[in-house]
Order: sequence, then structure tokens, then C-alpha cells
Amino acid sequence: MTKDKKDKKKKKADTPKEGKAAAKKHQLDLTNHYETVEAHVDRMDKKTYEHEIEKLHVELVKLLEWIKHQKLKVVILFEGRDAAGKGGVIKTIAERLNPRFCRIVALGVPTEKEKSQWYFQRYVSHLPAAGEMVLFDRSWYNRAGVEKVMGYCTEEEYTEFLRSCPEFERMLVRSGIILIKYWFSVSDKEQERRFQERIDDPTKRWKLSPMDIESRNRWVEYSKAKDVMFAHTDIKQAPWWVVRADDKRRARLNCIHHLLSLIPYEDLTPPPVKLEPRRIDESYVRPPITDQNFVPEVY
Repeated sequence: MTKDKKDKKKKKADTPKEGKAAAKKHQLDLTNHYETVEAHVDRMDKKTYEHEIEKLHVELVKLLEWIKHQKLKVVILFEGRDAAGKGGVIKTIAERLNPRFCRIVALGVPTEKEKSQWYFQRYVSHLPAAGEMVLFDRSWYNRAGVEKVMGYCTEEEYTEFLRSCPEFERMLVRSGIILIKYWFSVSDKEQERRFQERIDDPTKRWKLSPMDIESRNRWVEYSKAKDVMFAHTDIKQAPWWVVRADDKRRARLNCIHHLLSLIPYEDLTPPPVKLEPRRIDESYVRPPITDQNFVPEVY
């Protein structure tokens, strides 16, 4: 076979996948560009943010009531670089919701026993029952990110994760779980600013761990790991949704607005309750005030 014929045959074989592959590469290139270039950030003012977040809080309450009523099982994963704003949006979502039905899961370092288990096992125990929504502040994707970059897992364990994770997630979806995955994307300059802010603020300094400091020095390694993770786990049943997070306020509003759009719900808000006049029972005698211990009124 001549060289021209070989080239023509190869081009024909590649054509069906060319458009999809190019679109995928373009999407990743855009994300990488956003994460490595200091973009102009038009930060939202506080007044506008508070006005919009109040409206979204009302809708989140309606959504959770619908989840309870329909006995849905919702899992939301929040991933991204250190200081990307994951914790802030999780706190904002859960702020007005009933903690009995909206749980936050933020697991620490696995114990020796957990290290010997099937990798996904310690996460499975935190999955929702009917009528619950669970917010994962980092998740099983630790293996595709920090464990890979920092060398906390073997190459075999990493490869097995990339192979089995899509099947695990498809299994969750088939079981009736609504699985939503968010990646918070932040530029290197903005991450640096937030790290410095944590150093300067004593109330935030605990957020800056030695792991965070090391991740600062491995920006490119984390970028490569994220690209590989997306290539293997951005599946149709549970796609990744990227949140541009250089402006925390816009990121929170955009993420919550998008979340509300993914789960169709109806307004089940009960009508206001009319309170009857309180009954007064004059037979009750209060114990002496000196028998009780009171907190000193310093303020």
C-alpha cells in the first residue's frame, strides 16, 4: 500500500471522532487558560450578592422540601484547587436548610483500617437515604488529585481508580441517585491572593495546611492530573460542571442557580400558620432565680 493511500485511510478512520475530540480538547484548553492566566475579575458588590442569595435560599428550601416529598437521593461533589471556594459554596447552600436532610461530608485522612478497604467503601457509607441531599467537600476524587500528585497512592491504584470510577458512578445513577459534580476553577494569581489572605487573617489561618503550601508549588502537576481525571470521568451519566471561581460571590450564585436548574421541583411551601393567643397558667410558680447559674453578661 502506498504512503498516500495509508494517509488517506488513516484520515478517514479518524474523521468520525475528530469533531468530538476537538471539542473536548477545546473545552480543556479553555479551562487550563482560565486557571493559569490572571483574568480581569469584575467582582460583584456585596449588596447585589445579598439580594440575589436571599432569593436563591428560598428556592433551595423549596428544592429540599421536594427532595423529601419525592424521596429523592441527591449527591453533590465539590472539587477543585485549594482555596477555590468549595467550602464557601457548600456552607452557603446548607445555611438555611434542615441539617437532618441536608448533610455535609468532609472526610479526613483515612485510617489504617480504611486504607485496607475497597477504595470507595468509606464514601459509600455516607451516601444519602431517600429524601436526603449530601454535599461532599472533596470526595473519592482525592485519588485522582492529591493522592496522585503527592504520591500517596501507587500507579496501579491510580490506574484502577480511573478505570473503575466511571463504572462506580454509573452504578450509583442506576440505583436512583442523582449525582452532580462541580469543579471550582481558580487562576493561579487569585489562589495566591487567597493564600496570603489566610496567612494575614488569624481566623482563616487554620485553612492553610502544609498540603496547601505544597500544592502551590505543584500547579502544573495538579493541572495535568485534572486533565486526565476529566478525560476519564466526564461521563454522560455524571458530567463535570466547571464553575469559574475567581469571584467568590458570582461563583456561589452561579453554582446554586445551576444546581436548582438540574433538579425539577415544585413549590410545596405550606401556608402561614395562624398562632392562637397563648394560654396563661397562673398555677405555675417559678423556682428562685438564685438556684440557677447564669452566663455572665459581659456584653
